[in-house]
Amino acid sequence: MEKEFEVEGNITDIFNRRIFPGKINVSEGRIVKISETDGEYDSFILPGFIDAHIHIESSMLIPSEFARVAVKHGMVATVSDPHEIANVLGIDGIRYMINNGSQVPFKFYFGASSCVPATDFETSGDKITGKEIEELFEKDGLLYLSEMMNYPGVLFKDDSVMEKISIAKKFNKPVDGHAPGLRGEQAKQYIDEGISTDHECFTFEEALEKLNYGMKIIIREGSAAKNYNALHPLIKDHYENLMFCSDDRHPDDLLLGEIDLLVKKSISLGYDLFNVLKMACINPVEHYGLDVGLLREGDKADFITVNNLKDFKVLKTVINGETVFENGKSKIRKIKSEIVNKFNATKIKSDDIKVKKETEKINVIKAINGEIVTESFISDSKSENDFIEADIKNDILKLVIVERYNNNKPAVAFINGFGLKSGAIASTVAHDSHNIIATGVSDEDIVKAINLLIDSKGGVCAVNGSEYCLLELPIAGLMSGEDAETVAKNYQKADELAKRSGSKLDAPFMTLSFMALLVIPTLKLSDKGLFDGKNFKFTSLQV
Repeated sequence: MEKEFEVEGNITDIFNRRIFPGKINVSEGRIVKISETDGEYDSFILPGFIDAHIHIESSMLIPSEFARVAVKHGMVATVSDPHEIANVLGIDGIRYMINNGSQVPFKFYFGASSCVPATDFETSGDKITGKEIEELFEKDGLLYLSEMMNYPGVLFKDDSVMEKISIAKKFNKPVDGHAPGLRGEQAKQYIDEGISTDHECFTFEEALEKLNYGMKIIIREGSAAKNYNALHPLIKDHYENLMFCSDDRHPDDLLLGEIDLLVKKSISLGYDLFNVLKMACINPVEHYGLDVGLLREGDKADFITVNNLKDFKVLKTVINGETVFENGKSKIRKIKSEIVNKFNATKIKSDDIKVKKETEKINVIKAINGEIVTESFISDSKSENDFIEADIKNDILKLVIVERYNNNKPAVAFINGFGLKSGAIASTVAHDSHNIIATGVSDEDIVKAINLLIDSKGGVCAVNGSEYCLLELPIAGLMSGEDAETVAKNYQKADELAKRSGSKLDAPFMTLSFMALLVIPTLKLSDKGLFDGKNFKFTSLQV
């Protein structure tokens, strides 16, 4: 940390809604004085950006490496739910994230994961109980209860769900929400139990209704789920109760930008500068009680310098008085990580994923580009030798989940929307239990892709005959210990092969990862079978 220094520029005072030429004096990590000057400056100083809801694991980078990239985009802090790694390794996974993130000068605010596992209808690697939630608040000092995805459990007052919410209330911690499409009296009931935010709204009407019930809405623009276009009109009148988030951001997208992109886009659409910056910089700090400076005397010295208030090109990022990005280079050092994982699956054969035909019709999952919700429909099945096969002409492919914590028979369903004409893709990033998920045209390629991941104990891969691309993710089957550029390059190779094999999805691997997320309607696949997310129960593949 630089003990004492000063920075000059056009100071952007969000609280008083003014911009003035000035000088900031920093000492021992805090702003000791802000003074106006007569200087003329090309650059602007403002508080750093905060992602109000993100799963660091989805970047496929360990927290310390995520930080090295994030500061390039003016990020100083994240509100991070570690439930991806918690579903694999339990409380030890959360503590891995805290420990790794604490080794670099970036402000990670990890939450106590509320839904591990997300439901009882799948097999996860571990679980987080109410007792462990209490321990995370008391011993680890976590600031909030992470997203309560089990909204049916809230509505029907499930004992374990209500226990976790009551523990958060006892410690006066905010409770994050997750209730896509929940409307009317049920939405009100969910919010009245103390759920304070939702980042899952995908229509303007849904978000407005929840705002009117007293909830804060986090506008999400991630690698797969993109809700900004639907929700940005809320900014005009409701900015006081809005925040920005990415939720899940793949490594190649992270290299391009983060919350800075949403700020820039909002300004280009004509929204008030101070309102937008309040959403990006101040609202998360006030809602979660984050120890992040907001460019006031006495605050921690957390701020950024940008070229102008239109492009928001970051010139300098300062956290706790330490310059962590300047002159186009991150100053955060690379941290070597230990390998933590839980992976017991053994290789499968083509016979393991065959589906014997029993009826003429099947239930089909319909994936939607840019959404994590799905639709469903009933289709005639295509069969050969009394086994149901992929129907390439109608884009109905086989979807397979192999549980990775034990050796059980794979679960098989059929899915529309991926568009593959050949080959297969597979991943051990499969929200939220992170079993192996794969889809493809031929059983041989699906099995090859799955077995590549079993050999590597985690990763994402694309296969097309003899060609394959594999990004290994040995840390919990979710993250790589490599640098962001290497991870992004290998991810892009797999993404490109998936698209050369016919996929028309913007982010085929991200979309694939959500096809096992049972708490998001409508039809999904668990390692235990096909699941109806609307009625919250298993359903049959064959109709």
